[in-house]
Amino acid sequence: MKQYRHTGNIKAGLFVLGIILVSSLLLYTQSLVHRLREDNHQIVTLYAEIIANTVSDPDDNDLDFVFENIIQKVQFPIIQTSLDGKSQAWRNLPSNIISKEDRAYFLAIMDKQAEPISLTFVDHQTGKEIQFGYLHYGDSDLIRELQWLAYFEIIAVALFVFLGFIGFSFIRNSEKRHIWVGMARETAHQLGTPVSALMGWLDWLKMHPEKTEDIIPEIELDLKRLQQISRRFSKMGSDPKMEKIDLSQNISRVLDYLTKRLPSLGKTVDLKNQIPVGTEIVANRSLLTWAIENIIRNSIDAIEGEKGMIMLTLIKENQQVFIRIKDNGCGIPKKDWKNIFRPGFTSKKTGWGLGLSLSQRIIEDMHGGRLKVLDSVIGEGATFEIRFSENGDDE
Repeated sequence: MKQYRHTGNIKAGLFVLGIILVSSLLLYTQSLVHRLREDNHQIVTLYAEIIANTVSDPDDNDLDFVFENIIQKVQFPIIQTSLDGKSQAWRNLPSNIISKEDRAYFLAIMDKQAEPISLTFVDHQTGKEIQFGYLHYGDSDLIRELQWLAYFEIIAVALFVFLGFIGFSFIRNSEKRHIWVGMARETAHQLGTPVSALMGWLDWLKMHPEKTEDIIPEIELDLKRLQQISRRFSKMGSDPKMEKIDLSQNISRVLDYLTKRLPSLGKTVDLKNQIPVGTEIVANRSLLTWAIENIIRNSIDAIEGEKGMIMLTLIKENQQVFIRIKDNGCGIPKKDWKNIFRPGFTSKKTGWGLGLSLSQRIIEDMHGGRLKVLDSVIGEGATFEIRFSENGDDE
């Protein structure tokens, strides 16, 4: 049940991470907007000083010069008003602001965005400050675009996360259904050989009751096979018990069992075990044997002709064991060297694509090793390689 709790924690973590990302994006955008508004405030303050210095000049041309040649360079809307709020000059207003009422309405909007700056000058005769109006300004197009951009990005991120969750859930549920069906088929496939053999022995006994003693060893072998299959499935998902095993001896048992039942497949396959006797490794006997058997069965299925060859060899190097399983089957396209280990992927008409994926999980997840396609030539065969440490440690 732990994996289900972890799944819930991962979803919650992703949700919190999404909130943090969206919040960070919004805060950063608002920070940019605040800095731009501060820059605009400094510019308008400077303009207010310029206007205050020129307004005392009896020549109005200086004030006109300020608006015509300086203030029009700004990138945000600006309006100069008198003390009673009447518009006297303006620049960069939206094109739809035409009438006096429009300007008054837009002026109220700008005052909400930024506090107007008062226009004052010092009377040189009396030394008093005289206020003669206000300078109103609003957000530039860049600020408005940044504000809208933040919301568009939030919507886009939320939509992407939403669609991602839907797609992930769909793929996950689809794989789950496929795996459940595939496991059922894999179970039937595993049980099929010994059950069929037992039924065959039963029919043979009915016809030859006097030869019971000759058949009992074969029946016992198939019953042991059923027990072995039961142990294999019961160990999936649990921590496997590791022990020292004779690798060559265990593989020989698999090959002997398969050799006796090859005729039912309509093929003649020479199964060669060239792993030296006495080669000991630390592994789970039942699961590792199952993984190797699945690879051998896959190689048998890949042999298209009536005669085939599958050879198992071993290489030791720096405390690493390399088991190679070579066949002369149809081969695997280069693009599928990794796909064949995905649950549900198969090139067979009746396959369910679980044998090799189970083998990979047993070897990599439970034994800390690695399973891969070492080499393959279309029409000539393929070579699988299993690599793991002699003492069972994941290096």
